Amino acid sequence: MLEMRPDCERCGADLPAEAPGAFICSFECTYCAECAEALDDLCPNCGGELVDRPTRSRQAQAKSPPYNERQFRG
Repeated sequence: MLEMRPDCERCGADLPAEAPGAFICSFECTYCAECAEALDDLCPNCGGELVDRPTRSRQAQAKSPPYNERQFRG
């Protein structure tokens, strides 16, 4: 199951699990759409492709909550 990380690793933008606009690589490194575009859709950590992260409904979050530890270290 995806961790659904709450923020962009590059700029710290909030990325709610139920909202579109997050991009992930196969290791779940997570970026907002603006940063993914600036990175040419390539993860700076592993070199993998950044793809649209699926959303998770609020109902599903009650049973399977998203990850809550922020990744941005600014």
